[in-house]
Amino acid sequence: MEDRVSAAFDATPRAGFLPRAARLRARFDGPIQIGLGQTNSQPRTVAAMLRLLEVREGDRVLDVGSGSGWTTALLAQLTGPFGEVVGVELEPTLVEFGRRNLARTGRPWARIEQAVPGRLGWPDGAPYDRILVSAEPRHLPQQLVDQLAGDGRMVIPVSGTMLLVVRTPMGTEVTEHGGYRFVPLR
Repeated sequence: MEDRVSAAFDATPRAGFLPRAARLRARFDGPIQIGLGQTNSQPRTVAAMLRLLEVREGDRVLDVGSGSGWTTALLAQLTGPFGEVVGVELEPTLVEFGRRNLARTGRPWARIEQAVPGRLGWPDGAPYDRILVSAEPRHLPQQLVDQLAGDGRMVIPVSGTMLLVVRTPMGTEVTEHGGYRFVPLR
């Protein structure tokens, strides 16, 4: 039986989130340049992150570093129409590119916002049930941990290691899940 993450991938083809010249490489299991030094992440990495995140239908999700809009669209497929997904992206050109790509998916419960320099995430909409971060800080940012709901989960690459951050009644639990490379979180 197919899992929810695989079904989301099937419903959200990567090619629709790549620059026209790169679309023939959509099946390539590696990062693909989307401009401004940013990439559309390796599908195997995105799938691993989404499985760790355990998005439920109806969740409120923050997608930090939404880039081309692909992860935002995948998250929207996982939350379904009773959920909400807010993608944030720092590069204005990519915000517009991601918005156009996302608009074609017919998932109006997801949107991409222009990130504010010096402010991580989208605190105005917090708390979030799930946070996906597709850029790499050197240290776990407390600003993002603070945007998690009481039972929330965040998947974030920190200094080359994928972390799962879980808020519990006892505090914050952090576990490591392998080595990965991402563009820097700014």
